Amino acid sequence: MGMKMQHMALIGVIAAVLLGVIVTVISVSTGGSSPPVAAGSSDSLGPFKAVVVLNVGGGVASPPDVLLLEQENAAAPVKITGTITNLTPGNHGFHVHESGNVTGGCGATGGHYNPHGKDHGAPMDSDRHIGDLGNIIADADGRAVIDITDKLISLTGMESIVGRAFVVHDGTDDLGKGGDDGSKKTGNAGGRRVCGIIGTIFIKN
Repeated sequence: MGMKMQHMALIGVIAAVLLGVIVTVISVSTGGSSPPVAAGSSDSLGPFKAVVVLNVGGGVASPPDVLLLEQENAAAPVKITGTITNLTPGNHGFHVHESGNVTGGCGATGGHYNPHGKDHGAPMDSDRHIGDLGNIIADADGRAVIDITDKLISLTGMESIVGRAFVVHDGTDDLGKGGDDGSKKTGNAGGRRVCGIIGTIFIKN
């Protein structure tokens, strides 16, 4: 009985998070051109936080995996933490895609977020999509621990990723080094295994 109550409580927490995500990204999901600005302190100087519930696609875990994004201020890098499960062992391409529209599944999220029209690359490359976050690595149990810090993505401003989507791919991202057109666009990372919308966490001082 105790385990059942704990499971129901966890479902309630996830439902609350999902509701917040839906409210935050509704303008993007319905075709809005500008993503909402992530909320920080009352003067919008930070810190900024966002959450991703990976609840769409054929690889959704039970319960869905959750990622936390944190940014101290507009000039600071973004730190992404969490755990993604239900993967096949090995590398999986991990990207921010341009749209938060998941009504048609992960395929509806468009391409990698790339407002400057650059070629696909590795996270450390100067010439890369903003959404290029390389590969995550799943262990023999299909579990990938996420601890990424990236200086190009942001949770605030005109190029905020809030309202867009994270996508985990079936295969390895070749980081733009594959020598073909697909490599320069997608990294040849294969199908879209699981995805979720990036939603704001409002911080009250």
